[in-house]
Amino acid sequence: MRGMVVAPQPEAVEAGALALKRGGNAVDAAIACAFTQGAVDPQMCGIAGFGSMQLYLPKRQVHLGIDFHARCPAAVRPEMWQDRILGQARDGFGFLLKGQVNEIGYQAIGVPGSLKAYSEALAEFGTMALADVMRPAIDYARNGFRVRPHVHHIWTMDEGAFGRVSYHDRLRFSATGRRIYFRPDGSVKHLGDIVQNPDLATTLERIAKAGPDLFYKGEIGEAIDADMKGNGGLLRIEDLKNYRTTRTTPLWGSYRGHKIATNQPPGGGVQLLEMLNVWENFDLRALGHNSPDYIRFLAEGMKLATIDKDLFLGDPLFIDVPVGRLTDKAYAKRLAERIRSGEKADVKRLAQPDPVAAESRNTTQVTVIDGEGNCVTMTHTLGAPSGVITDGLGFMYNGTMNVFDPRPGQPGSLAPGKSRFSAMCPSIVFKGDEPFILIGAPGGTYISLAVAQGIVNVVDFGMSMLEAVAAPRFTATGNMIDVSNRIPRFVTDAVAEHGYTIARSYESYAFAGLHAIKIENGKWSGGADPQRDGMALEV
Repeated sequence: MRGMVVAPQPEAVEAGALALKRGGNAVDAAIACAFTQGAVDPQMCGIAGFGSMQLYLPKRQVHLGIDFHARCPAAVRPEMWQDRILGQARDGFGFLLKGQVNEIGYQAIGVPGSLKAYSEALAEFGTMALADVMRPAIDYARNGFRVRPHVHHIWTMDEGAFGRVSYHDRLRFSATGRRIYFRPDGSVKHLGDIVQNPDLATTLERIAKAGPDLFYKGEIGEAIDADMKGNGGLLRIEDLKNYRTTRTTPLWGSYRGHKIATNQPPGGGVQLLEMLNVWENFDLRALGHNSPDYIRFLAEGMKLATIDKDLFLGDPLFIDVPVGRLTDKAYAKRLAERIRSGEKADVKRLAQPDPVAAESRNTTQVTVIDGEGNCVTMTHTLGAPSGVITDGLGFMYNGTMNVFDPRPGQPGSLAPGKSRFSAMCPSIVFKGDEPFILIGAPGGTYISLAVAQGIVNVVDFGMSMLEAVAAPRFTATGNMIDVSNRIPRFVTDAVAEHGYTIARSYESYAFAGLHAIKIENGKWSGGADPQRDGMALEV
């Protein structure tokens, strides 16, 4: 079957493309890609991660979301970390606690959903066997993958200056990590080095043969349970047995006449639609792309949506999320009037020991379309990886607990069985009744902001898909405006004259990693963000 796959890892894109070449559909390709991502980019995602998926299968009249956010283990208590609070990251991604117990180690792990979501989507909507789509991932785990630039960049990041755990510490936390990610001299593996993970290969082979219940109910789950009990972890096999994905109808909005289907809470779809609704009140094309006023107005929209996110968004099973009000066009018009009047929004944060924002990157994206018009856009992640790898299993667990609010009584507070907000928002923009843009991104709190800018780049400025994902971005998840290094200083100087503090990234390509497909006149064009080593491949 013909199709196109876009993702940040060339090996994973090829795995998805081969599934299409063997006659598989978009779902087969997406799941083959996802499993392979866990093998060749193992701090971005994996079978012990979580995420959000949107599927549009027109001939089967299927259009749904599969939410597989991680959940708090049953042992969690709302007040258990309230006496450890040091502050909050400036970008809003994570709370900083004494001992960093929510960020690294066994207590940082939430109940994972990725393997269950992959296998459910494949069984219900795919055409290939689980063992077939897992084969490339197994081969890469056993035979090895070469360390790519973005992988090496992640591994060598020192986040100690930001109050966060260094990646060296995450990679060294387990015996498996020390064995497979480091050279004999103790340095992290270099660009081009081979990383082999035979334990992961064996685990994936066992799952391919026996199915996901081996992980959630069987021998692998029992090994997980024993490791957690022996090391003070919160996760138990009962949590794995009780985990369920959530099927949702898409959350619908519109932007300049284009319908947009995105994800429901606790995903970032509400924040995405709120920003687009606000920006729709401005003639962005007349302002000029990345002009001083363009940056000011869009940044204020980002700040207002971030304030609403912090106040109102979370797990709808635990709190009443006012989706209708936050995505209402009239509400957005009132916010736009405040921006036009010169009002500056104030994003409240706890004390911030880290003076500079460091982008969380521990997430990845899969975007696929096939010749029958089936579409999949999926964002999946480890959150911030916990560093924990159970001896003999090979995969690293998520570190999702760092973003839960350690203060009781907040929308994102800890509670047994609760998911937390994430900015992940895999989305489809429609032109009329046909898909026009399939889009999603990794990038922590920057995800929804980047996806919104990518949509604007195509709809307002007529950019090609590659131009849209590569155009310089900026973000405002707090009161500073962070800009990529390709936005000229004379522009940001003009923004600063209006009283804004500008934080310039050292990176030319920054703030999430957009991966998208544009469908126009029956033709596909893909865009893989240059910062992430990926590609778009049509077969």
